[in-house]
Amino acid sequence: MEFLATEAAYRELIATARGLARAGLVDAFGHVSVRTSIDQVLLTPPVPLAWLTADDAPSDLSLGAVDLPEKAPKEAWIHIAVYERHAAAGAVCRAQPRAVAAVAALGRVPAALNGHAAMIGPIALYPDSRLIRDRQTAEALVSSSGDARAIILRGNGAVTWGRDAREALARMWILERSAELHLRASSAGPTSELPAEEQGWWREHASELLPRVGRYLEPDSSGDTPR
Repeated sequence: MEFLATEAAYRELIATARGLARAGLVDAFGHVSVRTSIDQVLLTPPVPLAWLTADDAPSDLSLGAVDLPEKAPKEAWIHIAVYERHAAAGAVCRAQPRAVAAVAALGRVPAALNGHAAMIGPIALYPDSRLIRDRQTAEALVSSSGDARAIILRGNGAVTWGRDAREALARMWILERSAELHLRASSAGPTSELPAEEQGWWREHASELLPRVGRYLEPDSSGDTPR
């Protein structure tokens, strides 16, 4: 895995934060992190991501830490737990997608009803709505989710991770689109997931396709992000 220098990593954090905000995936709450070395992580500060600028100082997290930096979001423990468990994780998004919340309120996760949804891979549902504000709870959350790269916290948003920020952003956006499709399709009648063989095909090609989705979501020169 190649790591970004701190300045480049923060530019990537800002682009990802703006992508999440303009796609309607975060509100007052949400954060993004990027791994900058084997044991160091850069995390957005506790401000609404739509407002994030280069003047807002990020938090530098150390894997294996006992305490968080003073100004780090308290849910930074989630990011640390993801990186400690998954060596391939290069970035993590924490967001509040609305349709995902609606599906989770039914005690479900979005079904893989199209190819893009299948690219997410397994989706874990964590049943506790309380904020994750300590290492032990964060480790329990990530451990209970197995190899899932998308975790829905029932009543409390979602977490996605990827090899880099574009992939983590793409996975969050597709998670929300999959939830929207799930709600619309199920309101019309029983749904049918793609066959396992087809889901497998899409997952095999995810490393090629997810970065294209992430690039699509990044703000253009005018600052606009597609919805």
